[in-house]
Amino acid sequence: MITHIVFFKLTEPTPANMAAVRDRLLSMQGKVDLLRHLEAGADLIRSERSYDVALLTRFDSLSDLQAYQVHPYHAGEVLPFMRANCSSIVAVDYES
Repeated sequence: MITHIVFFKLTEPTPANMAAVRDRLLSMQGKVDLLRHLEAGADLIRSERSYDVALLTRFDSLSDLQAYQVHPYHAGEVLPFMRANCSSIVAVDYES
């Protein structure tokens, strides 16, 4: 199994924007069949080092993760929205 974790720092980290980003990430459920697990949430601590929203996904294989990156819903709907609303996006992918 491959775990894919992404952290998003929003350009304008208002509660409404954090909810919109979280909701857009969660909208992949049922639209991206490669996802074996999907979680997203807004940061609670709000410290200086915190990012605003986190995404945790799991895939059966590295090839499924790679296919997810170019999946029409992820690449066409989710990624453009994230890039338009975030000042920084970082990710870690590992075998779990």
